[in-house]
Amino acid sequence: MVQAKSWTLKKHFEGHPTDSNFQLKTTELPPLKNGEVLLEALFLSVDPYMRVAAKRLKEGDMMMGEQVARVVESKNSAFPTGTIVLGFLGWTTHSISDGKKLQKLLAEWPDTVPLSLALGTVGMPGLTAYFGLLEICGAKSGDTVMVSAAAGAVGSVVGQIAKLKGCKVVGSAGSDEKIAYLKKIGFDVAFNYKTEKSLEQALKNASPDGYDCYFDNVGGEFSNAVISQMKTFGRIAICGAISTYNSTHALPPGPPPEKIIYQQLRMEGFLYSRWPEDVRQKALEDLLKWVSEGKIQYHEYIIEGFENMPAAFMGMMKGDNLGKTIVKA
Repeated sequence: MVQAKSWTLKKHFEGHPTDSNFQLKTTELPPLKNGEVLLEALFLSVDPYMRVAAKRLKEGDMMMGEQVARVVESKNSAFPTGTIVLGFLGWTTHSISDGKKLQKLLAEWPDTVPLSLALGTVGMPGLTAYFGLLEICGAKSGDTVMVSAAAGAVGSVVGQIAKLKGCKVVGSAGSDEKIAYLKKIGFDVAFNYKTEKSLEQALKNASPDGYDCYFDNVGGEFSNAVISQMKTFGRIAICGAISTYNSTHALPPGPPPEKIIYQQLRMEGFLYSRWPEDVRQKALEDLLKWVSEGKIQYHEYIIEGFENMPAAFMGMMKGDNLGKTIVKA
């Protein structure tokens, strides 16, 4: 029998997550039935959406999340032993699946690209960047694009795709190390929002004429400041609001309505899953091609050990990571 270790929600979050919110449990998995596979986690993802998703869990439920896993036993001909798959299998070392919600790696995945990138640049974060920038914002050559949380898993890809499309790209992040990284991967301007005396002035200095597109990963007061400097007919893709997820206080008011009206701005929230499977597949192929050709660079913040899942999650929520946070099981 296989014993699976799983991290569960011990109690709901109040403010920033702490160790006391999580509990490690061990369960014995049953024998496989026909059509099922036994999966062993290789890499697990931690992402900001998990902070929101946890509100829907009951105390004692396993934490939600995506992982790259290997089929170690199979009674399903579509997934022979050794197959590498992706799935929203949760924070667990082992799981049983009927295969219906599993996704195989792209057939052309080269040996030179880490498997863990299927949880980042060539996975859900990459797709979020791709569709948010190209479909929601409709970024085109000559546009000025502002990206918040630009050194994160999504933001760093947004900026690089925007450069590929001929845009001027401005990014913000919360450390000098992250700013140096943004400049290394091609951002035209990058600033540390934590050390700027005036956010409004920093945005003005970066692009005196304003912004055509804003890829919003943070929400709150930062986004209000950006929206106030959008050009007429500006487009805003609302991807996340990590600055507000842990707040225990009343949220700041939204952007000035008159700015949205008179500048004729378009704001739209979205999830990558809106696009059909075949469209997502094509986007993944584009992302893998750009990575393989060196046109998109990546940085992974890898933490060793399944026992460190909560610490990885808490660190990511505080901005410890540069690039995508991954736990290697």
